[in-house]
Amino acid sequence: MKIFDTGDVRLHYRVDGPRDGAPVVFANSLGTDMRLWDPILPLLPEGLRIIRYDKRGHGLSSCPPAPYSMGALITDIERLLDFLEVRQCVFVGLSIGGMIAQGLATKRLDMIRAMVLSNTAAKIGNPEMWAERIAAVEKGGIESLADAVMERWFSADFRARPELELWRNMLVRGEDAGYAGCSAAISGTDFYTPTAALRLPVLGIAGSDDGSTPPDLVRETVDLIPASKFQLIRKAGHLPCVEQPEEYARVLGDFLRGVGHV
Repeated sequence: MKIFDTGDVRLHYRVDGPRDGAPVVFANSLGTDMRLWDPILPLLPEGLRIIRYDKRGHGLSSCPPAPYSMGALITDIERLLDFLEVRQCVFVGLSIGGMIAQGLATKRLDMIRAMVLSNTAAKIGNPEMWAERIAAVEKGGIESLADAVMERWFSADFRARPELELWRNMLVRGEDAGYAGCSAAISGTDFYTPTAALRLPVLGIAGSDDGSTPPDLVRETVDLIPASKFQLIRKAGHLPCVEQPEEYARVLGDFLRGVGHV
C-alpha cells in the first residue's frame, strides 16, 4: 500500500507489474475501492504495469469535506500519474471512473493513448436525482441507499448469491462524505461536447442489466467518438468486472492487443 499527497488530498494507490510494462490505469465506481478490479487482474495479459487508486473519499484515500468537483477528481489522478511518470496509458474507467477518463483525456491527451469507458456516460442522471441521493446520505448514511444500489449494481441472479454481502459491505463501510462528495461531482458534469471532440481509440462496455447506466446510455456516449467500439456483457449489471470477470477480461485483453498495447 502506498500513499501520494497531491497537495489537496492523500491518494491510496497500488502499482503491479514491471516498471517498464505498458501502463493500464483503472478508476473505479462510486461507492467502491480499487478491489473492484481484483476479479479480472489475474486474467489479463502478462507484463502490464497496472495502476489502481482510491479516488478521494473512498477506500484508504483521505476524505475532504463534501462536495467535490469533477475537475478536482481529474486533477487528483493527473497529479498521481505525473508523479508516477505515466504517459501513453490505456485508461479504464467504470462509472464515475469513466467520467474521470473522459475529462483527463480532454485535458491531458499525452497521458492517454486509448480508453475504456465502462458502464458510464458523458452525463449520468440529473441534478435533482443526485440532490435526493445526497440528502438521503446526509440524513441516513449510505446504508439508507444500499439495497437500492445493489439492485442497480447487480443482476437478480448475482443478488441471490452470498458474495453480494461483500459488495454491500464495501459500499456501506465507505465514508458518507466521500459518497456525497463524488455524487455532487457527477451531478455537475456534462461531457457531451468535450467527449465528442476526442480522437483516440475507445472501447465502451455495458452490462445488460445495468440499472445505473443502461446499455443505450453507454452506447450514446461511445458513439460520440469516431471509430469507437462497443461491447455488451450479458447477465451483468453495473459492475460486469465482478459478475462476468472472464468475459470482461477477454474483452479488455482483446482491446489492449487491438491497439498494440500488448
